[in-house]
Amino acid sequence: MKISTKGRYGLTIMIELAKRYGEGPISLKSIAQMNNLSEHYLEQLISPLRNAGLVKSVRGAYGGYILADEPSKITAGDVIRVLEGPLQVVEGLEDEEPAKRELWMRIRDAVKGVLDSTTLEDLASHTEDDGGAYMFYI
Repeated sequence: MKISTKGRYGLTIMIELAKRYGEGPISLKSIAQMNNLSEHYLEQLISPLRNAGLVKSVRGAYGGYILADEPSKITAGDVIRVLEGPLQVVEGLEDEEPAKRELWMRIRDAVKGVLDSTTLEDLASHTEDDGGAYMFYI
């Protein structure tokens, strides 16, 4: 399974909205500038996110987009499924021999578990210091 730029940039939009949750709408132009991305491409991604009820648009001079729900209630899996479709590790799973079918299903379920247990709040509050660094006391 490979997550395309649609999923990656869609998550970027959602993380930026989560970081500023409660502060009012944010324009796609500002998100594009902050992350050095194409505003035109982000415009293509925001429509399915809005149609899925994950974001709301606000019109006007100070308009833009806001999350439709709290960042703690929207998962990375919600975003990826809207932009990438259902999670599949391999196609034609039913044609595989039982041992391999079981492996592919376990991999799919593990990926699904990570995506569905990671909220936008988790991603928005992540810092460089999170994870990977161990502190040793002597």
